[in-house]
Amino acid sequence: MDTGNLLPPDIAELAKRVVAENAATGRKVALAESCTGGLVAGALTEVPGSSAVLDRGFVTYSNEAKREMLDVPADLIDTFGAVSVAVAWSMAQGALAHSGADVAVAITGVAGPDGGSPQKPVGTVVFALAERGGDPEDVTAEMKHFDCNGSRAEVRRQATLIALELLLPKAGEE
Repeated sequence: MDTGNLLPPDIAELAKRVVAENAATGRKVALAESCTGGLVAGALTEVPGSSAVLDRGFVTYSNEAKREMLDVPADLIDTFGAVSVAVAWSMAQGALAHSGADVAVAITGVAGPDGGSPQKPVGTVVFALAERGGDPEDVTAEMKHFDCNGSRAEVRRQATLIALELLLPKAGEE
């Protein structure tokens, strides 16, 4: 591990790319994190110059925090569960609404080793990406399952990598 960086090399390198590429486009980002507990925001803040890119991060681990900080409707959580496309999308929209960011990524999942169900086993993580000015009906969200043999750390590491990848500007956004 790089002694000059708190994070594993793969996360550190991707975070550097996210900061550099978003800074080059003048794009600000926000995060709404649940199962990653702030790891994505933490990865970005390890990078010098990240203040030009990271507007803010919301760590909304509890359902109450999702409702209070991001305005996720209680009925969405009750109907679909906190680990769902509907809730992740609402989290991303809430992060945009409560920030000055151009893009927001939300992450919610079951990191384990407990808490899974047959429908949403340990390693189930949902990601959502919302862009300012985008159509809120055009949902950009995906549920993934990481088979990490019950390793909480590995589920969180994989989720952090996916979230960072989502924050990279797409070709043509420069």
